[in-house]
Amino acid sequence: MKWFGRKAAPSARPLLLAGWAHRFAAEPWPRGYEAQVREAYLANPIAQRAVRLVAESVAWAPVFAAEDRAERAVALVTPGLLETVATQLLLHGNAFVQLLQDGEGMPAEAYPLRPERVTIEPDAGGWPAAYLYKVGEAKRRIAASDGLGRPGLVHLKAAHPLDDHYGLGCLGAAAAAVAVHNEAGRWNKALLDNAARPSGALVYEGEGAALSAAQFERLRSELEAQFSGRENAGRPLLLEGGLSWQALSLTPAEMDFAGLKAGAAREIALAFGVPPMLLGLPGDSTYANYREANRALWRLTVLPMAARILAGLSAALAAWWPGLRLEVDVDRISALAAERERLWRQVSAADFLSDAEKREMLGFGPRAA
Repeated sequence: MKWFGRKAAPSARPLLLAGWAHRFAAEPWPRGYEAQVREAYLANPIAQRAVRLVAESVAWAPVFAAEDRAERAVALVTPGLLETVATQLLLHGNAFVQLLQDGEGMPAEAYPLRPERVTIEPDAGGWPAAYLYKVGEAKRRIAASDGLGRPGLVHLKAAHPLDDHYGLGCLGAAAAAVAVHNEAGRWNKALLDNAARPSGALVYEGEGAALSAAQFERLRSELEAQFSGRENAGRPLLLEGGLSWQALSLTPAEMDFAGLKAGAAREIALAFGVPPMLLGLPGDSTYANYREANRALWRLTVLPMAARILAGLSAALAAWWPGLRLEVDVDRISALAAERERLWRQVSAADFLSDAEKREMLGFGPRAA
């Protein structure tokens, strides 16, 4: 019984059943901040690990103040605050820290606000006069200064060449690579669901007219329901009515999604300033070893980020502690121990320097009498 109808044309007509070519049509990557955060930080392991690697390194960097009376100011800069601010600067490009005062008017807590909820209100001259914090329908206006020269909110931002008030994060630059990486993962998942290969083609070799639209849809639905997916892998296919099965395959270049994902992952790491070797990406020969990559992370990304954050907080807290300067104690960073050892060896070998000059070059004060 030829229930597929009769064929009119003498040549074979392939009926493609793979469906993988149109299943993942090209779509523009997310443009909004929340959508980009969901695609990158929440759904992409490379972007999340890169951000957390930088933010956690900033959080646990040893912070000190040159002034002995500023212990309370140093206590405000907690690892949780540094990690949150560093994450916001990487993703959004802006971080807003509200300084909450106690009954004596001294800073008691530094609380980071979500940057996408803050809007800057400039004055007639273009300088920030207040910050509007909006959560749903609720709005709160925070003045830039309390009238005594003490800031109510600290705005930390990354450089933005086209904006006077807001900084530029890394999500926009990484959005395309994140979209490619996520889509390659979905593609690989679809290949696994379809026995890790394209389905194939049905070739109609019988006599009679071509398949009608109803017959075509019935044939495709039956094959998708009974012969596709991992639970149906290996099931024998019974054909009739002049149909024959012709298996299809992808070329090695088309199947090279591992290389595609690796290239996208390297671009993501580049956007967030993390050496690819630290993210476990194969084929990276830029750095001789893991120690060099870790040192490059600290010198090129972590320390500049920490310096930007501490400089902004120092300028704000200087209203209570004049001349305050918060810094990272580089000598206590284990990743830079090799650099410190080399410097000490070079200074110690300089016979033309006195002991006092050597101590000054290494950052130590005069020897106690």
